[in-house]
Amino acid sequence: MEHNLATSADSADYLVDLSNIVREQSIGGPGLRSLRRLDLVVAALVTLTGDPGVRVYLIADASLLGGHREFTDQADVRKLRRWVADGLVEEVPDADDRVLEIAGMTRVPVITGDRYDAYRTEHTWIQGNTSQFLKPTPGPGGTVALVPLDMGVRTPAQISRREELAALKKQGLLGPNQTPLIEVLTRAWRCPERRCSLYDIHSGDRVLLPRMRRGAPTCQQHQIPLRDDGPRPATAQLKAVINGTVTRYTLAEDSVTPVGRYPDPGIALFSLLDQDAAARVSREHVVVSLQKGLVLVRDVSSYGSRMRTVDKRGRPGHWEQMTPQADRRFRPGDEVELAPGVILTRSGRIFPAELPDGWRTGAPQAPVPPGAAAPTMST
Repeated sequence: MEHNLATSADSADYLVDLSNIVREQSIGGPGLRSLRRLDLVVAALVTLTGDPGVRVYLIADASLLGGHREFTDQADVRKLRRWVADGLVEEVPDADDRVLEIAGMTRVPVITGDRYDAYRTEHTWIQGNTSQFLKPTPGPGGTVALVPLDMGVRTPAQISRREELAALKKQGLLGPNQTPLIEVLTRAWRCPERRCSLYDIHSGDRVLLPRMRRGAPTCQQHQIPLRDDGPRPATAQLKAVINGTVTRYTLAEDSVTPVGRYPDPGIALFSLLDQDAAARVSREHVVVSLQKGLVLVRDVSSYGSRMRTVDKRGRPGHWEQMTPQADRRFRPGDEVELAPGVILTRSGRIFPAELPDGWRTGAPQAPVPPGAAAPTMST
C-alpha cells in the first residue's frame, strides 16, 4: 500500500482524514484504532477508480500517535511513526482544519466520516456539498465501499454548538459522550503564578478556559495546576446574525438588556443594519434578561418578532409569532427574528453557568454603561 501514499498534497488524487479513518470502528474489525482500516480504504479506492497507483495524501492529528496504547496492533504505531518521519503522513495539531484548507484550495476529494460542522463558518463551501467527500462504509465480505457524503446544510445555531464543543475538546474539557466537564466549567480558576491573570474573571482582560492535563485544570502558559477560585458567576452569550455577519455579546447575571436599532443603554444594531432592515427594527425591539441562569426574551417592538426553538438534537422547529410583552424562555440554539435577515440567537453551549466569550476574544476597549451588554467578537 505504501506506493499509494503521496508525499505532498499536490501529487495526490485524494485526501485522507487519517485520524478519522483509523478510529472508524464500523470497518476493519474490532479495536479502537487500526491501520487495517486505511488498507481497506485504499483497496476501495483502487476498485472505485480502476487505478492500482491511485495516490492518497494522509493528514493526522498529533493526538493519533499520542494515543498509541489504543492501537490494536503496536506494529501500526511503529509504521505510523516511520511514515511521519518519511513525510508520508502530515502530522498537525488540528487535522480537520488542515484537511479543509487543502480541500478548499485544490478541490481534491476527501475521504472521511466527519461532517466538519465546527468548521462551516470559516469554510463556507462545505454547506450543501454533495460531491467532494467520500465516506467509508462496510462492504460485503469485510471490504469497504466509498459512498458520496452529503454534507447537508447546518443552521447558525448548529454550527455554533459544534464550534464551541470543538473548542472544549481542544482543551480536554469534554467527557464521555461529548458532554462538557460541568464541574470544571462552572468554577472560576486562578493560576498560582502571581502575575498570571489568564484565568482571572475579575481581571477585566481575556479569560481563558483551563486546559486539562492528567485530570487537573492546568495553566496553559506555566504548565502548573490551577487553583479553584470559587463558583463562576452565571453569564450567557447572545449573538446577532445579520446578513452573514455574526456579532457576539456577553450577558451578565441579573442583567436586563434591550436590543434594537438604537436602545440606550443596550445592544444597538444600527451600524449593522442596511436601510430596509433598519426601517423594520424598533429602537427597542426585544428585551433579554438573565436571572439565576435563566435567559428570557420579550418582544417590546412596534413591528413584532418571530421565534423558533430547537429540539434536543439542535434541529430548528417552525417560526412562531411572539406574543407582545410576554417573556419566553430563550434556550441555547433558539432564534428570534427581529426582521428578515436580522436574527438573535443564544450560544449553542449546553453547560449551565455559561462562560463569557472573553476566553476566546479580548474584552471591549470602551467602558460599558450599566445594564448594557458588550460585543465580544465580530466575524
